[in-house]
Amino acid sequence: MNMTKPAVEARQLVKRYGEITAVVGVDLTIQPNSIYALLGPNGAGKTTTISMLTTLIQPTEGSATIAGYDVVKQADQVRRQIGVTFQETVLDDALTGRQVMTYHGRLYGMSKAQRQTKTDELLALVELDDAADRAVRTYSGGMKRRLELARGLMTDPKVLFLDEPTLGLDPQNRAKIWDYIQDLKRRNGLTLLLTTHYMDEAQQLADCVGIIDGGRIIAEGAPRNLIDQMGSDAITVSGYGNRDGFLSRIDELPFVQSVTTAETITQLAVDSGNRRLAEVVTLANQSDFTIEDISVAKPSLADVFLKYTGRELRDH
Repeated sequence: MNMTKPAVEARQLVKRYGEITAVVGVDLTIQPNSIYALLGPNGAGKTTTISMLTTLIQPTEGSATIAGYDVVKQADQVRRQIGVTFQETVLDDALTGRQVMTYHGRLYGMSKAQRQTKTDELLALVELDDAADRAVRTYSGGMKRRLELARGLMTDPKVLFLDEPTLGLDPQNRAKIWDYIQDLKRRNGLTLLLTTHYMDEAQQLADCVGIIDGGRIIAEGAPRNLIDQMGSDAITVSGYGNRDGFLSRIDELPFVQSVTTAETITQLAVDSGNRRLAEVVTLANQSDFTIEDISVAKPSLADVFLKYTGRELRDH
């Protein structure tokens, strides 16, 4: 791959299904040897975008390249550059872990010696070498996820697409997969595009985050930069009553840098949050707004998501 070219580049990608536009006009540039996390609520266009980039579906409009190859005109070359793990587990339960790897290598024309070497190396990487000759039906959810990750790496991809790679896993297995992902980037110079519902995952792993909503990317940047734009502290308030009156009075306070509302939640970006709590509570009482819950914390990527989409990205 020519390292001067982006690993992934999309320009005004659009996908329509009849009268429904799933992706409105996505622009995306991902540099080689980086991790990009695509965040968005269900139905925002994440999976459709990945499906276009991995040649599974063709865009209605726009263009995209992977390692310099066009996803429509050079689909075969694109498929040789990528690995993919899907949101749903796609494994034959009757096969052993070793057979899953071997058959995948055969599909891509790898020699027997290549298949054996790569299978042993990758099953050891994801700590499945002891279970290699057991049927996949006996694997736990975490083991199946790790096997899918290994299979996605079988053909030495330049770009690896991970659609919800740790969905449904316990914290220990999630942490293991994080370690593998970071190690792959460090050792192999791999580029990764992942979607996730876990904000801590994106915040810890990603060099760059894109927030997609309504089929378009509405915010993008390094996680730390996006968080720093939120202000020094975040006060989160939920309750009932005269919310509009409360918000209008809050807006007038000089220490409030921004106000975000989502369903029953109001979030205030402020300086010195702990010192401001009493004043916020007093204003709520004066506005006939009853506070059920109030907290102050340093902003996180979840707060950034709330600001841009007006929704929480709840863990599945």
